[in-house]
Amino acid sequence: MPETLQLSNPAPITTLTEDEILFRDNVRQFAEDKIRPLAKEMDEKAVFDHSLIDQFFQLGLMGIEIPEQYGGPGGKFFEAILAVEECSRADASAGVIVDVQNTLVANAILRWANEDQKKRYLPKLTSETLGAYALSEAGSGSDAFALQTKAEVKGNGSDFVLNGRKLWITNSKEAGLFILFATVDASKGYKGITAFLIEKNFPGFTVGKKEDKLGIRASSTCELILEDCRVPRENVLGEVGKGYKIAIETLNEGRIGIGAQMLGVARGAWECAAKYAQERTQFGKPIAEFQAIQFQIAQMATEIEAARLMVYNSARMKDAGVNFVKEAAMTKLFTSQVAERVTSLAIEIYGGYGFTKDYPVEKYWRDAKIGKIYEGTSNMQLATIAKLVMGK
Repeated sequence: MPETLQLSNPAPITTLTEDEILFRDNVRQFAEDKIRPLAKEMDEKAVFDHSLIDQFFQLGLMGIEIPEQYGGPGGKFFEAILAVEECSRADASAGVIVDVQNTLVANAILRWANEDQKKRYLPKLTSETLGAYALSEAGSGSDAFALQTKAEVKGNGSDFVLNGRKLWITNSKEAGLFILFATVDASKGYKGITAFLIEKNFPGFTVGKKEDKLGIRASSTCELILEDCRVPRENVLGEVGKGYKIAIETLNEGRIGIGAQMLGVARGAWECAAKYAQERTQFGKPIAEFQAIQFQIAQMATEIEAARLMVYNSARMKDAGVNFVKEAAMTKLFTSQVAERVTSLAIEIYGGYGFTKDYPVEKYWRDAKIGKIYEGTSNMQLATIAKLVMGK
């Protein structure tokens, strides 16, 4: 008879190590003490408190995977995901800032930069410089590689000159470093796309209009304008013509980060709704004693647990070095659906009060909507999943 595989009490996916628990609890406490009290005001003003960004750096949250040799803590991707979840539970805009810095910008430089670039930029990213990831344009959203921003070789080939506009760029108002994608040779299609490391003070580079958004309002989303922006050849990230590969593979990791954002948002809304249901009385008793409310709370909790399993599993897969593309797409798709449903139900549990800005659940609902849109719409995730599961 064939041998039976013996498993020695494998830990559940959601089991954290002692170090992970300590890290999570520290971030959670910081989020409760420092982020949550400012969340409403930052949302109303649509401005992120810069002192919080300074504290993110001081806590080591802005370069979690950056090795110690470059000034970072040398942590794991999973820890970055925990940080994004806990920050998003208090305020999604805070979660976005931590997410983009870690899962997109730092990850891309760690993987694709040469040693000189790592020495120049990684110590800054972990200590003082916010990063942004500039791929989208007015005419290239889901069709991400229909880029109109051009990069031309000038002079003796030592520099590139970039012209064009980028749209929907997260962190752009506060960022000092941008990973920006442009086409060097349009005749080659997506194989002409190149990634550049652009510093905010480069001549010809301007941060333009800041968008007035429905949700994640404190997180800046701006247009970028490049008018004869001169970029040294040594600031090409990876190889000329390989920008498409950098974009695709970095966004695969970023989808797990969005999942953590949505998980945090859903948790925050659920916690508010469950607490309110035990405080609000109707017909002489707390509404939590009515079965209809209990069922809603239970459904929300079940979906949040499923979302947590997906987020943690895909993050563990990334750290383990196994292929996680399908799981990342599924994670982003599902968690964005869960966040939208849970935050909507939370408003209904609050009743009329939930529809006002006096209570926090309407903000969670507004913050949740972007999860189905940025870093690949839900339809694009479905297309990716279908291709992978059907072998097409």
